[in-house]
Amino acid sequence: MDELLAEAAARIQRLEPVAAFEAMREGATLVDLRSDGARERDGLVSGSLHVPRTVLEWRLDPESPWRSPHAPSLEERVILLCDHGLSSALAAATLVGLGFTRAGDVVGGFAAWLEAGLPIAEAAAPRLEPGELAGMRGPDP
Repeated sequence: MDELLAEAAARIQRLEPVAAFEAMREGATLVDLRSDGARERDGLVSGSLHVPRTVLEWRLDPESPWRSPHAPSLEERVILLCDHGLSSALAAATLVGLGFTRAGDVVGGFAAWLEAGLPIAEAAAPRLEPGELAGMRGPDP
């Protein structure tokens, strides 16, 4: 697993939480990969796009018929956020394979975001409505 993570990290830009926050302020798309339950329990990053890890490739791939209308383009900077910064590194490397030229993740994930004292918001959005696909909503308020 360590080798797999090292290979993924070599293909992406890993950002400390404060740098990720600044990148968002400069226009980067922060994609929150965490589950609904984790977001409800721990909070969320305002302005982030919630795309659960299980559907990430389908929601961001420009060729996918299930692409989110809110997904960034291949040239835009996209930063992934998970709970602790491990699955986000692997997922960001997958995005590079799909053609995203500026994919990265947050080192330490949401836990490190909290530890850095960066702002979070309470998750107010309800769970999915019947028939609604995960990862298709716009950015969090």
